[in-house]
This record gives sequence, structure tokens and C-alpha cells, in this order.
Amino acid sequence: MLVLATLGAPERRWLRGRRPKTASPGPAPVTTSRVTLVTAQPLDGAADAERWLRAAGDAEADAAIAVLNRVLHLHRAATADPHVREVRREQAMVVRVGFGEGEQVADGRWREALELPPGRPSTRRTAALRPQERLAALLGGRDAALACEELVLRARQDADAGRRREAALQLDAALTAALAELEPWAPRADLAARLAELRELQPGVRAAAQAALEGGVDDEADAALRHALERLEAALRARTALGFD
Repeated sequence: MLVLATLGAPERRWLRGRRPKTASPGPAPVTTSRVTLVTAQPLDGAADAERWLRAAGDAEADAAIAVLNRVLHLHRAATADPHVREVRREQAMVVRVGFGEGEQVADGRWREALELPPGRPSTRRTAALRPQERLAALLGGRDAALACEELVLRARQDADAGRRREAALQLDAALTAALAELEPWAPRADLAARLAELRELQPGVRAAAQAALEGGVDDEADAALRHALERLEAALRARTALGFD
């Protein structure tokens, strides 16, 4: 069971109208949300519960984030709102794992809980991108944001969430765009070899996308998709790794 609560929301006054008002100095009140994932796991007394809590940690937190993101994904589809986005653990102000009775946990409370350290952002796919330097290059017009980069990010999000069909369709579009957009950089470093590798992977990606349209992506196709996605991400990193001058 997923329980959502809004905390610290500013008071709504229906009669105040829509006219601007004089701003108050200082920061504005910030609305926060509390999300509680309740699992119906029986615990045989206080000692058993405390043993479970001592062993709990990252796995429970990551599982809760995965459930929340699935709900957000479905909410985006239900509301047709493209601006509903999934979240990462490191975006949370605080993450707690604990146990309690039904009414307690339904209200976001607990009998005993641990506060977990903040999650660490993954550097696996960003180490070579030098984000601050690239942002400066983009803002200064010395580099361009490629369409395939956004498509790759969407494919990665779907792949990490286990949405195989969506990942296949996104990666097919991303790879098609990347092969065209990266061609001007082919003479740099080893990009020509990377593009040749991506062309060899394209038939498999295209076949997986067709399978997605016909109903599903099996384990073998999913493994091929993940490999192709990783190679495409590596090619995009290689393009930016040599700088922007």
C-alpha cells in the first residue's frame, strides 16, 4: 500500500482572487510530500521486528522508490501530463525504514525506524561528461544539445524501470538519430569505430522495437537492448570527452 500526504501546504483562500499581491520578504513556504510504502509483512513480536530492522536498509528504500516511480509513470499516462517526472532516492529530504502497527504506518509514523544516509548519485554514465564544463559550452554556443541525447535519457529511464517495450521503442529512435547526428564528429578520436559498432547493433535494436510493437520483448532481446544502450551512451560520452574548443 502506498500512502501519499502533503505537508506544509500554503493555505488556499478561494475568495482572494487571481490578482497579484505584494510579495513578502524572505523565502516562501515550501510544500513537501511524504510517501510511505506499507508492506504487510508479519513480524513475530518485538524481538523479530527489531532483528528485521537491523537488517533493513538500502534494499527496502530502493524497492519503495521503484514502487513510487511506477505510480508516477502510471499517473503521467492517466493525466496525459508530460511534466510528471519520476524521482531518485538522492532527491528525498529524508529516507526512513521502520515498522509499526497499521494505523501508525498509514499515517506515516512508526514504532521504531532508522534514518538512512542520503543516496549517492550514480557516476557510471556521467564521469566523462564534465557536466559543468559542458553546460558552459552549451550556454556559450560552443556545443549543441543533440536530439538523440534526450532520447537516450528516456530510453535509459525506461530500461532502468523495467519497461522493456518503451525502452525498445525509445532506443530505436535514439539510435537512428544518433547515427545521423554524430556523423560530423566521426573524425574525432575513435568515434568512427564507435559509429561502425552502433550500425552493427542497429538491426538488433530495430528487431526489438518491432517485437515491442507486436506485444513484448523477451530476455534475449532485452539483453541486446541494454548492451546497445550502453554502447550508445559510451559514444555520446566520447564525443564530449575531448572538450569543446
